[in-house]
Amino acid sequence: KRVILHSDCNSFFASVESALNPEYRNVPMAVCGSVEARHGIVLAKSDLAKKAGVKTGMVNWEARQRCPGLIFVPPQYDQYLKYSKLAHQIYYRYTDQVEPFGMDECWLDVSSSEQLFGDGFNIAEEIRNSVREETGLTISVGVSFNKVFAKLGSDMKKPDATTVITRENFREKVWGLPASDLLFVGRATSKKLHAHGVDTIGELATTPLDVLQSWLGKWGEYLYSYANGLENSEIPLFTDAKAPVKSVSNGTTAYRDLENDEDVRILIFALAESVASRLRKMGLKANGVSIMIKDSKFRTYSKQTTLNCPADDGVRLARVAFELYKSSYDWEQEIPIRSISVGTFQLYDKNAFAIFR
Repeated sequence: KRVILHSDCNSFFASVESALNPEYRNVPMAVCGSVEARHGIVLAKSDLAKKAGVKTGMVNWEARQRCPGLIFVPPQYDQYLKYSKLAHQIYYRYTDQVEPFGMDECWLDVSSSEQLFGDGFNIAEEIRNSVREETGLTISVGVSFNKVFAKLGSDMKKPDATTVITRENFREKVWGLPASDLLFVGRATSKKLHAHGVDTIGELATTPLDVLQSWLGKWGEYLYSYANGLENSEIPLFTDAKAPVKSVSNGTTAYRDLENDEDVRILIFALAESVASRLRKMGLKANGVSIMIKDSKFRTYSKQTTLNCPADDGVRLARVAFELYKSSYDWEQEIPIRSISVGTFQLYDKNAFAIFR
């Protein structure tokens, strides 16, 4: 019997800012990059901002139009890392099988912990209460028999809730949901499935495997197993060992397709600032910059270059990334851009001459 939890910190960046500054709790607030330079996009928003129509990925002026009283807050990645570690320390009280999924999400295997702490639901409730009391943050927790349904459960009730999906009830609770709710079913896959009349997880689960494979190739096999509750990947033991950092990057899919250089410039500056902040936090400088662009037809363009001197400055990284974009993308095709990623490589310890390759 496997008992898997998925913990998701609700509106993580915005919640951390509210924990640090309680005055933000009763006002619409958004965490944005480079507000002063007017190159910001919304990285996270409070519940009040969300109710006003503010969405992650919006440029700051558009968010302000949706919500005139919106307060912009610059990101504090060092604080987000701190609160992420605090939450992880609570998880480790219950199991040493913890797998992070980004800064604000984790899977936990508590199969061997039930004799000590009660069933999966009870463990989830204890963790949820401890996180709220000790950090001021709220989390949503999914409890299930595999990672995919645990993740789906944490998404079903927000904020501050626990949802249980069992072997006995998953068809009733899951199969009626949109196929796009399933882990790793993105817009492109969802569109392909819709073209074949498959719109729910249940319809995906009951489509013959060979048919799904003819539509989606090997990926069809994975989605078939996910929808039918057959996913059984293991959660590794927690370890303090860390691999050397080889690259630092950040990417996003824009809230709307980008249609000109200025749209692209705004997003590149926000992404580069995020990358630069993480480099400085880790005490690193980058000697290489890369950019990857995906257009609305899902074609990918990528380019990279090296610098004459390693840098951890967001403006410099952004300028280089923008030059790479200009040299690799042709607007004469009149195809909007869907997503952008800015990356760095050849990382130097800023206090040493060692290079991680």
